[in-house]
Amino acid sequence: VQLVESGGGLVQAGGSLRLSCAASGSIFSNSGMGWFRQAPGKEREFVAGLSWSGSSTAYADSVKGRFTISRANALNTVYLQMNSLKPEDTAVYYCAADRRNWRLGVVRNEAEFVSWGPGTQVTVSS
Repeated sequence: VQLVESGGGLVQAGGSLRLSCAASGSIFSNSGMGWFRQAPGKEREFVAGLSWSGSSTAYADSVKGRFTISRANALNTVYLQMNSLKPEDTAVYYCAADRRNWRLGVVRNEAEFVSWGPGTQVTVSS
């Protein structure tokens, strides 16, 4: 699976953005998907994940209740709706595919993900 993120940009605190991750290549619908982010000077961290079936989701505590991950298999796309954005959400956001097809549940460990996209910058001003 090849992945490309889009939808990043500059937004004021309290605003919203929707990130998209377009997939091509291998069968997208068999893969769980994840969103990660990396802020300057920090390690990359898990943000949200979605199982291949779409029935299971997982979120980092820092974004729970504000971010929503979803997928549209017909469009080979996974989304991250980000509401009530905070300056601490500023980072480069990456999507990635679970290395194991048809996995039950959602993994958070980035070592379990492959096919990383190049990332999209999200900047939240105070």
